[in-house]
Amino acid sequence: MRARITGTGFYVPDKVVTNFDLEKMMDTSDEWIRERSGIVERRFVDSEIGSSGLGAEAAKIAMAKANCQPEDIDFIIFATLSPDYVFPGSGVFMQEKLGIKDIGALDVRNQCTGFIYGLSIADQYIKSGMYKRILVVGGEVHSTGLDMSTRGRDVAVLFGDGAGAAIVEPGDSDDYGILSTHLHADGRFAKELCCEDPGSLKTPRLTEEMIASGTVYPYMNGRQVFKHAVVKFCGAIQECLEANQVAAEQVKLVIPHQANLRITEAVAQRFGWKVHEQVFSNIHKYGNTTAASIPIAIDEAINEGKIQRGDYVVLVAFGSGFTWASALIRW
Repeated sequence: MRARITGTGFYVPDKVVTNFDLEKMMDTSDEWIRERSGIVERRFVDSEIGSSGLGAEAAKIAMAKANCQPEDIDFIIFATLSPDYVFPGSGVFMQEKLGIKDIGALDVRNQCTGFIYGLSIADQYIKSGMYKRILVVGGEVHSTGLDMSTRGRDVAVLFGDGAGAAIVEPGDSDDYGILSTHLHADGRFAKELCCEDPGSLKTPRLTEEMIASGTVYPYMNGRQVFKHAVVKFCGAIQECLEANQVAAEQVKLVIPHQANLRITEAVAQRFGWKVHEQVFSNIHKYGNTTAASIPIAIDEAINEGKIQRGDYVVLVAFGSGFTWASALIRW
């Protein structure tokens, strides 16, 4: 039997930060942000709650929809680029918040592709029979690690906080569930989208000079990322369709990582799909929530009735590393 997603949930902080709010912090404008990214607002935490805390709230919703209790979970996979601590990973902190004891908790650090990488791992564990019910979470708190000044505006305006979760279990049919996952990486471009400090390459790992120079904040070569993203998004989608002999016309919904509305539009045009109707987009509300963006979008799509039993759904992501990945699911 194939692995299936049996429950989903998402959680975002209450605090809404609009483009007009950012205008008061840095030299930017609502028009500039919308034109380049499609983002109108995003959510920021307004208290001391890390990615594990957001993830726990999303997980509670997913478990309720899957009709399972915390003690029914066999394994945890937590994807994030913004862990609560440098170590240990956020999976164990979320585990404690949910009151789950003794099971394994694995953290995935693949940034924007983290949820699909995590889903791929869960898929293999379910197929092998090692676990029966796996909690896969993508959770991010970006707002506490952004340069909210004019110096950092090109990156800071793009990101938001949030979490999404999915319960993965054995399905009831070989015709439905996760049909395939496809994972890729190319480390030659790792420094085009990265956060350099603090890291183990340097002694000491953190200095006042690093903070002053801005290397503790995310760096992105926007042109390189955009160019590669469109190509890799399209390639990853084509790969999963061909692997399962499914035509683009058969796909009910594509749920891409919410990186940039302009990337989503380019991908939709390539396959002849309509944005918002066949290619899901919620970046205008939440910004880029990296590992959380796909599970958030999945749950919203289900809540809006855009995914029904038997539908072919494509998940696809591209991000730092560079890494890219796709999955084809028959719901």
